[in-house]
Amino acid sequence: MDRTIRSATGANPARSRATDLEYGLSVSEVMAVPALRQARILAGAAGVDRMVQRVNVMEVPDILPWVKPHELLLTTGYPLRDQADTLPELIAALDQIGLAALAIKPLRYLDEIPPRMLAEAERLGFPVIELPSHVSFDDVINQALVGVLNRQAAALARAEEVHRALVSVVLAGGGLTELTREMAHVVDAAVMVTTPDGRVLAQAGEEKELAVVSADRACFDPTGRFRTDVEPFGVRAHGAGWHAVVPIVADRVDHGRVVAFSTRRKLDSSDVHALERAATVAALAIVKQLAVAAVEGKYRSDYLRDLLAGRMEGTDTAVIVAHCSSLGWDIERPLAVVVAELDPSPTSPSTSSVRLRPVLERFTAAWQTVVSQVDPTAPVVGFNSEVVVLLGMPEHGDLDRRVRELVRRVAGDGGGGRRSFSTGVSRVVQRVEQLPEAYEQARKAARVGRRVQGSGALAYFDSLGVHRLLSQIPDVGEVRRFVNETLRDLAHTSDPEMADLRRTLAVLLETNLNVAETARRLHFHYNTLRYRISKLERILGPFTRDGELRLNLAVALRAMEMHDV
Repeated sequence: MDRTIRSATGANPARSRATDLEYGLSVSEVMAVPALRQARILAGAAGVDRMVQRVNVMEVPDILPWVKPHELLLTTGYPLRDQADTLPELIAALDQIGLAALAIKPLRYLDEIPPRMLAEAERLGFPVIELPSHVSFDDVINQALVGVLNRQAAALARAEEVHRALVSVVLAGGGLTELTREMAHVVDAAVMVTTPDGRVLAQAGEEKELAVVSADRACFDPTGRFRTDVEPFGVRAHGAGWHAVVPIVADRVDHGRVVAFSTRRKLDSSDVHALERAATVAALAIVKQLAVAAVEGKYRSDYLRDLLAGRMEGTDTAVIVAHCSSLGWDIERPLAVVVAELDPSPTSPSTSSVRLRPVLERFTAAWQTVVSQVDPTAPVVGFNSEVVVLLGMPEHGDLDRRVRELVRRVAGDGGGGRRSFSTGVSRVVQRVEQLPEAYEQARKAARVGRRVQGSGALAYFDSLGVHRLLSQIPDVGEVRRFVNETLRDLAHTSDPEMADLRRTLAVLLETNLNVAETARRLHFHYNTLRYRISKLERILGPFTRDGELRLNLAVALRAMEMHDV
């Protein structure tokens, strides 16, 4: 059940929310003051979390111009005695304004509170409270306002504590680790900072509480990522307790989340406000980290780019190996080059490089994190829209299993605005001089894999089949001429009828001209498929009897698929 903290049901923007900038008492807390302990809620109990910041007294029937949001409205019932028919509309109007609750002494001027009025209050989650006859309005007002003032004073004191803690982190040059440690102390809860896709960058708090929280699959996916795609900002309940989520934003760029978890107490708006201040410091720390990483990464990536581009030809291999060793890389072993390319975004394919840079930096950081856990000496660098990994052969010898595990951990279980990516893997090479060729193999595997399998592809150069041979042809114009000459009218990509016939031809070739199986796959009547075969032969020639023509057609379809010609 969704237990998001809010002061009332519905979507009225005037109502109190957990992230309001002012503090007050909830209706349930107000009812705990001594003057209201014998009061009872007649209807609208779903709204007991509405915020009370003021108290007002209803003395006239036309009260609407005189009330404000977050007020507890007190009345003896005298102004309501002649308005029984319009009381449901009054409740709806008070709810629309954002009133916290209506408290009535019903017995002196009202024999009973009209059932229609209570029904409307129940529907809206608007608390209607029955006051005991002996209760003095002065006592209610004084005790409620004292509670509100005490809450505000506590909030100011806590805000000052948060301010001092965050200033100390900034002045000491602290990063995310120091920030989460301070905030865990301030809010008395476990605190995490995550990337926009939920990868945990830093955390602090009691180890027992962190273990319980991290095991909650409602909040974290199996790869350990916080489910940012389903976790809205504000305070929510989860299986083990409560958590509060606040975005980290700098220059309109989403840098992640600050999340507080507690299994011991219910988090509230004051915790959200503390996290919002922490998010500002987190943004500064993250931007600083990205800037430093960009400088260091450029040096490392430039060196590896020169190596993979063959620009170090003539340089002594021992010098290259020694320099890579100084960077923490071991390249003097059997290696496979892995290239992971971000897939084009279907919603914004023309995203500027400035907007895309944080995405690429996080993508590179994700690969560096997961690879370092299984192969700490493997080079991992980002080039433009791709990440390149020189992956050592695992001890168990199963390279495919290792690569699939890395891809799974980088990709997570989806969501959170994560960008899909395609991955290509080269042959295993034994010598440093073979790395440029292996790099080209991995790039071709990634791009051909995306063409054939779609976004999120994983392809090995050795498994590309005929696509591997086609990828070696440098003259795309010659490939285009071959496709046009072989497929003839079927090569027209703008003609829907030709596209439909290409699909029919492809399935026929896949089934080795098995008409019955092709008709079943395409959901055609047998005679309809016979007619289509006749039409195809009029366009292409007697491919049902000419094996060489069938081979050319199959290759042309693959070339068209791969080169998009």
